[in-house]
Amino acid sequence: MNRNQVLPQVALPADPGALRRVDLSSSQAYRGEGFLAISMLARLAQEVSTIDSKDGVKWEAETYFEDSPGEEPKQYLNLALKGHLHLLCQRCLQDYPLELTEKRQFALVASEEEADEYPMDDDLLEPLVASQHFDLLGTIEDEILLSLPLIPKHLDGQCEAYITTFGDEELDLEASEKPENPFNILKDIKKNK
Repeated sequence: MNRNQVLPQVALPADPGALRRVDLSSSQAYRGEGFLAISMLARLAQEVSTIDSKDGVKWEAETYFEDSPGEEPKQYLNLALKGHLHLLCQRCLQDYPLELTEKRQFALVASEEEADEYPMDDDLLEPLVASQHFDLLGTIEDEILLSLPLIPKHLDGQCEAYITTFGDEELDLEASEKPENPFNILKDIKKNK
């Protein structure tokens, strides 16, 4: 990548409240990193099954400008996410830990119209509308939610046994595994004749 334009680089705040109002429409580059606990991300907190003290997401963000011949320099945002959280397995209904590692790159554009007209040739580069009050925290949470599995479940063979009983405290596994043959009664009738 050609990063010819040298602009002052401003440190992004780690405070979640300040991440809701980042001025991406100015001619400066940003760089920052921080850790977000699950409790700071309300929509994500609704998706997790339990919240451990170590659960959360470490984020790194950087914006930069790239020169384009005959045009204004284009602005880009790189976002890296690495985290740990717990989801509910839809197969065994037990908790399982998920390690999250994502990297995204966005082209920052000036308006919704420009975003709609942005060429979709590159699946790895999405347009985002830059503004004076850009919600970087919301973008981070959106990308975390998009990276979660559609149907969370353990890998094959890793689910814990989950047995449901209706009324019986003790279940004889051998008897339940081997059902009685319904034709045994016919064998007894033939012997009696």
